[in-house]
This record gives sequence, C-alpha cells and structure tokens, in this order.
Amino acid sequence: MRVWTALIGLAVLTACGGIRDDITQDPDPIGSFRLGHNIAVVNEPVQGPFSRTVDDAAWQAAMVKAVDDRLGNARFFGDKYFHIGVAVEGYVLGYPGVPLVYSPKSVLIFSVNFFEDSTQTKLNDEAIQLTVFEPCCTVPLIGSGFTRSAEEQMEGLAFNAARAIERTMRENAHWFGGTPEVLAEDATIRTGNVLRDNPELVAPDQQQPATN
Repeated sequence: MRVWTALIGLAVLTACGGIRDDITQDPDPIGSFRLGHNIAVVNEPVQGPFSRTVDDAAWQAAMVKAVDDRLGNARFFGDKYFHIGVAVEGYVLGYPGVPLVYSPKSVLIFSVNFFEDSTQTKLNDEAIQLTVFEPCCTVPLIGSGFTRSAEEQMEGLAFNAARAIERTMRENAHWFGGTPEVLAEDATIRTGNVLRDNPELVAPDQQQPATN
C-alpha cells in the first residue's frame, strides 16, 4: 500500500510540473490597463459534493491575493484604471479518496465583471461565469487531495482563476484600448458552471467509497 501511495504521489507531482505559468515575468500590456479596485465577494458559495469545507473569508483572501499578484500594479503599468469584481459562486476541494474508485477533482466556479474607473462604465454586458480546475494533477482519476492541503488547493484554484481572468481580458482587450488576442484552448479553464452543466468532469464514473 505504501508503494502504491508513493507511486500515486510521484505521478501527481509529475503531472503538476510545468503547467503553472511564471508570474515573475513581465507580461505584455493589455491596452492601457492598470488595476484599480480589486474586489472579491464570497457569500455562502455552493459547495459541491464530497468537498472539503473552507470559510468565505479564506476564499475572499485567496482571490484578492491571486488577482493582485497577477494583475496588480507591480506587473501592469497602464495609464488608465480599471476595476475587477469577482464573485465566488461554488467550489469543490477534493479530499483524499480511493485511487481508481473515488477521487474528486477540485474546481472553482466564479463570475467576473470589469469596470472603467474614469467613466464608471461596466465593460461586459453580463457577468462572465467561469470554472477553473487546479493548474496541476492531470492524471486520470487521481485528485489533488492525495498530495495537497485545502489551503494549497485553494491557492492553486485562485491562481488559475486569476489566469482565466487575464485570458478573458486579453481576448477582449478592446475593452482596455488594446488589440484582442486569440488564445489556445486551456483544458483547466471552462466557461459556465461545470457542477451544473457537466458534473462528470469533477468525478467521472466514480462512486464515493463506503466508510466504516
């Protein structure tokens, strides 16, 4: 059993390598974007099945930090301020399951809105709803609960949420006075609410193991 667990850990760590991008690098600008208000609202989000539980304040802190780390004034130096508002709507933080029997994936569902400071104008017509998986652990039927704490899972999801926000901004760069980009698809980022629309992506063909 110890050997099996070690092999799982090695596989997960291998799958995690190289998927997160490096936010220490200077990014290309997004038009004249400079971050103004960075707001995260978390009000009793839906907790998916078989998930670890964390409080709203922890999610709020994780999201604000991730957005500031990626999109804050240490990285983007445009001459116009824009505000980003995020609402955390649901999550699953997969706990350690039984490999090949039950091992839920971790996901975060949120919506985002963008506002121009000088005109107080909302730039997107409707809130943009996104689902992100952790930027790691692509081994089938093995969730990150084997190797990561709830705090580490939250950090990874918030990191990927901020990355999804940046991708949305680049694809709609005209909102910020820039040129829209066409980006390759990313399997860890999906539009909509995967818990509602495609729940098997969180726990495909698995059953919760019996407990004593």
